[in-house]
Amino acid sequence: MSERRVKGSGGKRTAPRLTADDWTAAALEAMADGGLAAVAVEPLAARLGATKGSFYWHFANRDALIEAAVLRWERDHTEAVIGLVDAEPDPLARLRLLIGLVLHSTARPVDGSIELAMLATADHPHVAPVLARVTERRVAYTAGLFAALGWPAAEARHRGLLAVTAYLGHAQMAHVAAGSLPTAEADRQRYVDQVILLLTAASAPDRA
Repeated sequence: MSERRVKGSGGKRTAPRLTADDWTAAALEAMADGGLAAVAVEPLAARLGATKGSFYWHFANRDALIEAAVLRWERDHTEAVIGLVDAEPDPLARLRLLIGLVLHSTARPVDGSIELAMLATADHPHVAPVLARVTERRVAYTAGLFAALGWPAAEARHRGLLAVTAYLGHAQMAHVAAGSLPTAEADRQRYVDQVILLLTAASAPDRA
């Protein structure tokens, strides 16, 4: 947040000036709590301690906020993660880092719930194209890691798809049955190791 000067009984004091990013962050938190229906101007203004005027300074309407929030989700929850993983030079280390990051992110209720909220509103006109783009980006990127490890393109794509569906299933489990998942750091690391082992296992031989 930037700052602005406001007058009070004691003279001037510093108060926060909301940015568009503040509103999109609040919108994503609201989606995590109550789905897309929870993204409404007045409740968000109350959450932020702001007025509706502050909202309309940045956005023309609720749809504009939803569109900006979904694009922020794409940027923060996909492109930023890929950028972090790409800094690792070794493809197996990149795969391990990616799986560890995304599985551990579901332990944070807001992150996991936002993913599920996006899936639950997949038919919304502002969500649908971004969700489709994000899903393909995630599958294609993960498939690229398997290809870099030596699998042919078709098999790499298959394993990338398995990795993404494992993540989505993990997010669902964290939401509805968190007690079923490992919580201690050592146990979570062993879980990630097991996921990597399964995803990189050699293909089963053909059965006659």
